[in-house]
Amino acid sequence: MRNAVHPGMDEVSVTDVMSALSDPIRMGIVRVLSDGVERGWSELRAPVAKSTLSHHLRVLRAAGLTRTREEGTRCFVVLRRQESQARFPGLLDAVITAADRDGVGGQVGLAR
Repeated sequence: MRNAVHPGMDEVSVTDVMSALSDPIRMGIVRVLSDGVERGWSELRAPVAKSTLSHHLRVLRAAGLTRTREEGTRCFVVLRRQESQARFPGLLDAVITAADRDGVGGQVGLAR
């Protein structure tokens, strides 16, 4: 994940965001990160291979929804909620609320 690219929110389109959120695993990751806490990648649990989880995290980052940072050999991710809210008012909150209600992404969680 060397030199991860984080697009500026002015470069992100609503279709980028909606496309990224169309996958249940990615929606689950967003639900987990919606508490605003930065999480280590190793804290995330999903019913996919590590390489697939990495792909999903890359898609969310490319869509401007998350910010990833490295610290030594560890990677951390946080939801860019305030930036998303400024660019697309109410969108992320509405999608997270609907996903919570419908149980979309419920198979993603945190390591215990």
